Amino acid sequence: MPPVAIDGRAAVREQIGGVERFAREMATRLPRLRPGRYRVLRPASAFAHRAGHIWEQAVLPRRARSGKLLYCPANLAPVAGGRIVVVIHDAAALRMPSVYSRAYVAYQRTLLPLIARRARLVITVSEFARAELVELLGPSPDRVTVIAPGVDERFGPTVDPAPARAAYGLERPYALAVGTRSARKNFNALEPAARALRKHGIELVIAGSARGYLRDEASHLRSLGYVAEAHLPALYAGARVLAMPSLHEGFGLPCLEAMASGVPVVAARRGALPETVAEAGVLVDPGRTGELADALVAAACDAQLRARLIAAGVSHASRYTWRRTAILTDRAIEGVLADHA
Repeated sequence: MPPVAIDGRAAVREQIGGVERFAREMATRLPRLRPGRYRVLRPASAFAHRAGHIWEQAVLPRRARSGKLLYCPANLAPVAGGRIVVVIHDAAALRMPSVYSRAYVAYQRTLLPLIARRARLVITVSEFARAELVELLGPSPDRVTVIAPGVDERFGPTVDPAPARAAYGLERPYALAVGTRSARKNFNALEPAARALRKHGIELVIAGSARGYLRDEASHLRSLGYVAEAHLPALYAGARVLAMPSLHEGFGLPCLEAMASGVPVVAARRGALPETVAEAGVLVDPGRTGELADALVAAACDAQLRARLIAAGVSHASRYTWRRTAILTDRAIEGVLADHA
């Protein structure tokens, strides 16, 4: 029996956000990288969401008890036992509780500190998130390590955008924002930008679905809803610019996916976004909607700026691969296994 079990609960969800993508990639790549080390434990699809809390806390530990470690890639893990390596992507629910449901915040506030303190190792996705977890959850800093996500090979500047344009009725040039519908994403700050872009013949659209535990804001911006995985690379490739005005991000994977697709990125100077975007995009104060609008218009319309951002973005995104994420994760788990031995 392989010594490391992987919690596959988030990997079986139908709709994919950043956490689910991370979980799917690790559930696929770690067993492929080390076939004798990993096995994935997946619940029935009915337990992918809220009902899955019971599966994760009660059923999963029993199914994993014959192994030496349990790797949980999607924030939560069983609180019983300490043979766990957990990926906690951020502590947004504790930092910004007003944008989540009360029940969700209460659950996270109870479980996350217990999980973080009892785990053999906590992995997170940025130095910003690492500092936040140490501050808010209380794990020993020497037990928290950073392993960044990657960019799927499907995203690239040569992808044909026509299928996404046809599927979502995108007849005009468009600027794009990607993310679950949450007040934390600050999409309402894009309304002045949408008006400014419209003067240049560019429509601003948002891709992402709502979730019951997230509090959204009423918006007049066009929403595409959840975009199927098959259309996502084409949707990025056809965009003039990506807008990421979030008030808090543990990483900000859409920024890298857009860069890999040859799309300029304008992001908020908040959370982990300055770390993720670095010098390859434009960073603005998300509270200054005029500054945000000006930056998006320039990135979408200024040929010289576009050329510089596209070249820098493609180069920057190429450093982040899921293979690298899997290799670094495997090394970290190998170290925990050695300590256990």
